[in-house]
Amino acid sequence: MPEAAAVSASQTAIDFAYLVTGVCFILGLRYMSHPKTARVGNYISMAGMTIALIATGFMLDFSGWWIGLIGLGAGAAVGIYSARAVKMTAMPQMVALFNGAGGGAAALVSTAEFLKLNPGIDPIPVDQGITIVLSSIIGAISFFGSIIAFLKLQELMTGRPITYPGQQFVNAIIAIAAVVCAGLVIANVAPVPAYFVAIVAASLLGVLFVLPIGGADMPVIISLLNSFTGLAAALTGFVLGNNVLIISGALVGASGTLLTLMMGKAMNRSITNVLFGAFGAVKEGAGGAAAGVTGGPIREATVDDVATMLAYAKQVVVVPGYGMAVAQAQHSVRELADQLEKHGVEVKYAIHPVAGRMPGHMNVLLAEANVPYPALYDMDDINPEFPRTDVALIIGANDVTNPAARNVTSSPIYGMPILDVDKSHNVIVLKRSMKPGFAGIDNPLYELPNTAMLFGDAKASIDKLVGAVKAL
Repeated sequence: MPEAAAVSASQTAIDFAYLVTGVCFILGLRYMSHPKTARVGNYISMAGMTIALIATGFMLDFSGWWIGLIGLGAGAAVGIYSARAVKMTAMPQMVALFNGAGGGAAALVSTAEFLKLNPGIDPIPVDQGITIVLSSIIGAISFFGSIIAFLKLQELMTGRPITYPGQQFVNAIIAIAAVVCAGLVIANVAPVPAYFVAIVAASLLGVLFVLPIGGADMPVIISLLNSFTGLAAALTGFVLGNNVLIISGALVGASGTLLTLMMGKAMNRSITNVLFGAFGAVKEGAGGAAAGVTGGPIREATVDDVATMLAYAKQVVVVPGYGMAVAQAQHSVRELADQLEKHGVEVKYAIHPVAGRMPGHMNVLLAEANVPYPALYDMDDINPEFPRTDVALIIGANDVTNPAARNVTSSPIYGMPILDVDKSHNVIVLKRSMKPGFAGIDNPLYELPNTAMLFGDAKASIDKLVGAVKAL
């Protein structure tokens, strides 16, 4: 009896620790919604995960504690190395990999629990069968889909949509096969072969599901796969009877779904269009026409020309993009803004909801350079400012400034909300070359009479501008 009471007290303590973990995760998400408090949100979330790991450790058999320590040490080593070594420009790829790892873990844990039930000999309870099969299928889709997303973002395979005739039909057949096999497992009809056929079908579906997604839509897909991983983790929590997995999985699933919907809205596209529209699959020879580029003259500016234009402006709006992230030019941008403000220039920053390949990418980079958060403006707030802006300084933001989205119905991005930089008195575009942006389409902005190009590495160009403005 005293032993039973001790076990009950231990379980109560673990459940309480899991409750504290859930509260930490919720508070962490809340604080991470604003750049000023994001660091605190990370610390709170880390504390919650630490509590969860310690509490879970007490649930392990004493004989297997060393296995848990090895896993914990390996995971910590990978996490610490990744956090320190991975550049901000590779953050979407890292998110895809970590997300895939979560989905794969959920599928593996559910498979282990499935085999523990002695399937094919002992009947599997319906409730357990449903949660195990769903967790495994969704986890497998998330894992293999995330791997394809990583390969596309890392440019280890083409970022363009990969399509073939009858693609949706093939995907539908594979999805039906997975569902039928899942039903057989739940009904205890040849559960072992049916289970593994369902896993293979789900894995194949994860690959084929992401192949037709263009690189420009990959952030949306990563967010959607993230919600899949959360759902798989929550279902695994039901399989194991683990409350913290249920709570954290539900949080990830819900936040991932909301972010996916918000990103789709920011691009004025439905999730269905993202999944089945093969965005970026521009036909050969039609890329320029679709975007509205006519092969008109491109005006190139010098550093001194641009510096003079900036120093004598009343208002300058900086539009950061992936080019700034690649060049790690955020500190140079802040230094340029400081010099312009000494000349009495008002400097603002225009942030598109999906600039930089991931939501919040530009905000984080600029916050790292101590850019005042009130100087950062969302698209809806900054667009009315452009008609009275003397200079819009674009640093690698190609697709989110493309006016073809407004007035060229044949453009792949037609209807996507953009930053109205073309309405500024002057537009300066910092680019390495005339190569199209992430969406793979040309930008007619570069041919407008009020636009000038400053070619070169973004950081080097801005550093030169800082020196030129100082000399005025």
